[in-house]
Amino acid sequence: MLYKFKSKDAGNVIMLEPNGRRVLEIIGKDAGPQGIILPEQMPAAIKALEVAIALEESGDQEAGVASVEGLGLRQRAMPFIDMLQRNYKSGHEVVWGV
Repeated sequence: MLYKFKSKDAGNVIMLEPNGRRVLEIIGKDAGPQGIILPEQMPAAIKALEVAIALEESGDQEAGVASVEGLGLRQRAMPFIDMLQRNYKSGHEVVWGV
């Protein structure tokens, strides 16, 4: 399964299922086949991703951040963070599975 995140203010962000699920869990969203992130939820989502990236990069395994072989969370999440930032500024939601 793929997660295809769509918005009005950024190109689509496509993630493989394990990566999309991880990002959604970090921001506190149900990793179901469909969903929405509202503009008012985006600052907290961005902060949660930034904290998770910092924890992963510090090697803090006790913080519940799983180590991922290959690309790290930063490389996988930055396009998504950019999408959230752009849509927050314009007041548009980000959706997936619709």
